[in-house]
Amino acid sequence: MPGNESGTGTLGKAIDVLEAVASSPRPPRFTDLLQLVDQPRGTLHRQISNLIEEGLLSVRQDHSYELGVTLLKLASRAWAGNQFRTVAEPHLRRLHEQTGETVHLGVLKGVEVIYLDKVESMQAVRMHSQIGNASPVYCTGVGKAALAALTDAARDRLISAITFHRHTENTLPDVKALRVEIGEIQRTGVAFDRQEHEPGIHCIAAPIHSRDHEFVAGISTTAPAYRISIEQLAEWAPLVQGAARAIMDDMTVRLGPKS
Repeated sequence: MPGNESGTGTLGKAIDVLEAVASSPRPPRFTDLLQLVDQPRGTLHRQISNLIEEGLLSVRQDHSYELGVTLLKLASRAWAGNQFRTVAEPHLRRLHEQTGETVHLGVLKGVEVIYLDKVESMQAVRMHSQIGNASPVYCTGVGKAALAALTDAARDRLISAITFHRHTENTLPDVKALRVEIGEIQRTGVAFDRQEHEPGIHCIAAPIHSRDHEFVAGISTTAPAYRISIEQLAEWAPLVQGAARAIMDDMTVRLGPKS
């Protein structure tokens, strides 16, 4: 709107609400949103009502909020032609060709990882991952790579919202174990899933950073444990990290010089 700076007009206020809901580690209630967005109670209430009416927000049974179906449909359509996916795809395929194994591209959504793209292994391997599916952040390679790449404050907020569940006997059991592993990931630059989410399946992952050094997404190579050992996965670290750097380098060129 003319004369309005970003975030001060009606659209800006609505976007602030959507961003607060999307970035919250758990579905926020109205009182949570009052703290997350700088809007008077009456204004915030009207924004939420309008967003619900348009299908951009929805109300859960516990009176918390989550992104609505309309917004998710728009996001899905946008992603289909998104520059980032276009830039990332050839690098995913190259990493797949180099390793012969399944490659994932994922992003954070609260305490979960959402898989945005996937190149299947040439081998016959049964995996639960599908594009659009969500997996826990604390027991996946991309999720742990993301945690290690976040700022301390953002990581603390997210970790505080995790409910640990033992998916396999190797799943990290608690916050203490997770923080120890995050320190190792920060030291090496890669994260491992050591059969922590699915028995018999493990992976190596690396974060994709923006030019401001913020976490954007993660890329991983996944393989069955009977065929590829953790030691063999570790040998692919330069390939996975190289693919992550190449994606962001190409995206930076596509975006042009930072203003």
